[in-house]
Amino acid sequence: MAGAWWRQWLSRFDPPAIPDVLWRRTLSACPLARRLDDDRQNELRRIAAHFLARKRFHPLAGAELDDRLRLLIALQACLPALRQGSTGLRGWREILVYPGEFKVRRSHHDEHSGVVSEADDVLIGEAWERGPLILSLADVQLDLEQPWDGYNVVVHEMAHKFDMLDGAPDGVPPLPEEISRRDWIVAFQRAYDHLSNDVARGRDTLIDPYAAEGPDEFFAVVSELHWSQPGVLKRADPMVAALLDAYYGPSPAPY
Repeated sequence: MAGAWWRQWLSRFDPPAIPDVLWRRTLSACPLARRLDDDRQNELRRIAAHFLARKRFHPLAGAELDDRLRLLIALQACLPALRQGSTGLRGWREILVYPGEFKVRRSHHDEHSGVVSEADDVLIGEAWERGPLILSLADVQLDLEQPWDGYNVVVHEMAHKFDMLDGAPDGVPPLPEEISRRDWIVAFQRAYDHLSNDVARGRDTLIDPYAAEGPDEFFAVVSELHWSQPGVLKRADPMVAALLDAYYGPSPAPY
């Protein structure tokens, strides 16, 4: 019911349509969107228009953004929202774009010694709960050039955004009625535990070992695979692949 209310509210404030010339030019540069069927492309165009109207882009440290780059980011951010619609984009407004990798200062508290230490993490993307989406423009462009390599920083960070719609990230986003929450938790926990065990033992894995960092990272990493290497994901874990297919819709990637 809440989702229906949200869609009705959005329909009262239809944003300006994306101009045809800009749409065609940008679509040709985004393989993931270009391979969608006509109906899904039209839905993507509608959601992306809402995204552009309601999100604020902030280029930082010399990054340069034009309308085409903003739309390219919007298309990849909205792809995972094709099933949920604009409701999946609520709760935040800002997009910070660096020209490349950026540093984030982290504090670590050692529970045993009580010592608090600080260090810089070098990142290509980050998503904050009810805060900004942060991206490396160089990596966004690399993903557009190499769309089927298993990685996509925008999709990864948007998965975190979906995960945080109901609170702290735990690898379980709000699910549509047709997907059993219990089935999701059982399948994802089993797959995460299996991957974590393989990584701990030094075994090669089809899923990026970074996914073993936590259930939230597992969900984000397999979301990347769904959109860019669904065949690899299906070989790694057919149940997780099937659940993501139901959650996101069919991947446009070639198997």
